[in-house]
Amino acid sequence: MLLGRQDGQHGLANPKSKIQNPKWTHRAYIGLGANLGDREANLRSALARLSARPDIAVVRVSSFIETEPVGGASVCGQCHQGQPQGKYLNGAAVLRTSLSPRELLAVLLAVEHELGRRRKPGERNAPRPIDLDLLLYDRQTVEEPDLQVPHPRMQERLFVLKPLAEIAPRAVHPRLGKTVRQLLAALVPFVA
Repeated sequence: MLLGRQDGQHGLANPKSKIQNPKWTHRAYIGLGANLGDREANLRSALARLSARPDIAVVRVSSFIETEPVGGASVCGQCHQGQPQGKYLNGAAVLRTSLSPRELLAVLLAVEHELGRRRKPGERNAPRPIDLDLLLYDRQTVEEPDLQVPHPRMQERLFVLKPLAEIAPRAVHPRLGKTVRQLLAALVPFVA
C-alpha cells in the first residue's frame, strides 16, 4: 500500500536554496519507519525536524509504504506482551549535509528521542513511534561498534530497498558494489 505524496517532498519547503550551500558536500540516504501512534504524522514530523536544521537539506522523499513488522511479537511496555505488532509505515529520504556520519547519526537519534522513541539495551525490532536509519553515506564505509555504514541489513529488507529504489535507484552499496535497483531486483524473487 502506497501512502503519502508522490512529489517527493511531503509538504517540506523547497530545499533547492539550501542545496546550493557549498559546505553541504555529503549525500546521505536514510530509512524511516513507524508503527506506533499516527505513523504518517511521525514520519512527516521527523522529516520536518531534519529539514529545519541548518546543516541538513532533505532533497527527496519516497512514497510511504505499509509493511509487515520484522521480528514478530511485541516486546515493549506500550503493547501487550506477546501480541503481534501493528504494521509499519516505511519510507526513505535523500539528504545533503555538512555533517559527518557520526554527527548525522547523533541527529537522527536525537530526532527519534524528541518524537518519543526510547531505546532499551538489547531490544531489537520492537514497536516504535519512529525509526531513522542511516543507510548510505556518499560511498563511504564505517565500521564502529555503534555505527555501521552502509546499514548492515539493508540489502535483506524489502521495506528499505523498495522506497529507496523509488528515489535513488542508482545509489551504490559500497561494500557490495551494486546499485539499490540491483539489490532490490535480487531480493524480489525471494519475497513470497
